[in-house]
Amino acid sequence: MTKRSRRTLDQDDPLCCCEYIDRHGGRSHMAACCCDCEDLDEACDRWMKKESQNPGSLSRVVATISDRLRVPWISGARQVDLSLIPPLILLPVFLHIAALHYLLGIVVLTAVPIMVIWYYYFTHRKKGRTLFFLSLALFSLFYMFYLFITEIVPHGDVNHLQLCAVTAGVALTVISLIITKRGPGYVRPCPSDTHSTVTYHKPPPDVDAAYLNGEQHQVVIANRAGPPEQTDESGTAQESVQRRNWCTVCKVVRPPRAGHCRICGVCILRLDHHCVWINSCVGQANHLSFLLMLVFFLLTSLYGISLVLRNVCPHQSVMTALLYCPDVYKQYSSALCFTCAWYSSLVTGGLLHLLILQLINVSFNVTEREARLAVREKTGRRRLWGLVVDTGAYSRGFWSNWTEFITMSKASELSNHKTSDLV
Repeated sequence: MTKRSRRTLDQDDPLCCCEYIDRHGGRSHMAACCCDCEDLDEACDRWMKKESQNPGSLSRVVATISDRLRVPWISGARQVDLSLIPPLILLPVFLHIAALHYLLGIVVLTAVPIMVIWYYYFTHRKKGRTLFFLSLALFSLFYMFYLFITEIVPHGDVNHLQLCAVTAGVALTVISLIITKRGPGYVRPCPSDTHSTVTYHKPPPDVDAAYLNGEQHQVVIANRAGPPEQTDESGTAQESVQRRNWCTVCKVVRPPRAGHCRICGVCILRLDHHCVWINSCVGQANHLSFLLMLVFFLLTSLYGISLVLRNVCPHQSVMTALLYCPDVYKQYSSALCFTCAWYSSLVTGGLLHLLILQLINVSFNVTEREARLAVREKTGRRRLWGLVVDTGAYSRGFWSNWTEFITMSKASELSNHKTSDLV
C-alpha cells in the first residue's frame, strides 16, 4: 500500500471539531480512523501468512491506535490516552467480584495493590508519563461517591448535613487537584540568555507527540550550549556553582533547590518529587495545594468510610466494623459497600503515610529530592526513627520553615508552558 500524501497544517486554517494533527505532523480526520493504517495492514498480513513480525511493528500499531483514539473538541479532536481506560473498566469489575464472597474480597483487595505497585515500578523504570494513576485516583473518588449516593443515602441513615459534608469534601479535593495541576513552577532562562523563540506547528522529532497532543508550542532557545563563564578571579566560585547547577537538557542555570525531572523533561523550582497520582511534579508553585488536596481527600475518605460502616454494620463500632461485620455478605449491596470501604481504607492508609512524610519534611525544610541526594551522598542525618533525613542546609526552625513553605508559592510565577518549552 502506498503512502498517501498528507496535507500540511496551514497556520491560518483552523481545525474543525473532528480534525487533528497526527503523530507524523499531518492533518487528519476522525472519520479516517480505519484508513491508511499501513502498520496494522502489515501486521495482519504477516499474522495471516504465519510470518514473524518486524521488530517494533506492534509498538507502531499501538502508537497508531493511540494516536487515532480521539474525541471531538472545539479546537480540534483531542487524543484519548489508552492508559485512561483500564481503571474505568477494571476497578468496578474487581470490586463487584470481591463483593461476592469474603474470600474473593481478600484475594482481590490483596491483588489490586500488588498490581498497582508493579505497574508503578514498570513505568517508573522506563521514566515514562502515564495517566493510569491519575485516572485510577479520580475514578476511585467519583465511583466511591457514586456508590455512596446510590447505595447508602437511600437507606435514610445519612442526613442532609452529612451528605453536604461529603459532597463538599469531594468538591474541595477536585478543586485542589485542579490548582495543583496548574504547574509546579518551571525554571525559566534569563532574558540575557535567550537567543530566540521558535514556534512549532507540529511536534519536533525529539518531542513526544502524544504529550503535546499536536498543538502549537513555543520553544525558547538559549544563546549558549554551556554555563556562563567568568573572566575575573572573583567570579571563579560563582562559575563553579553555575557549572554544577547547569542543566544540559534545559540549557538553564538551576537556582538553589531546583531540579530536573527526567519524566517531565524540565527543570522545576524547589523540586520535591514527581507524583504519578497527579501526573505532574510537585514543586514550589503547587506544593501547598498538593498538601491541601491530600488533607481534603483524607478527611473526606475517613468521614465517608465511617458513614458507610455505620450503615452496613449498625451494631458494631466504627473501629471494629472494618474487621468484624457479621452477616454483611448476606445482601450484595451491603457487601459491595463493605468492600468499597475496605478499598477506600487501603487507599487512605497509603495517602496518610504520604501526608505524614510530607508534613515532617516541611517541618525540617527538606524536599524528597534533597533527602534522596543526602542519603546517597551520606550528607544527612536520619531523624524521627528514619522518617526524615535532616540535611541541615535550609532548616531555620519549625515556625520559620512553615512560614517559608506557606508563602513560597506566591513568589513563584505560574507558567502554562509544557515540559518541552525550555531547551
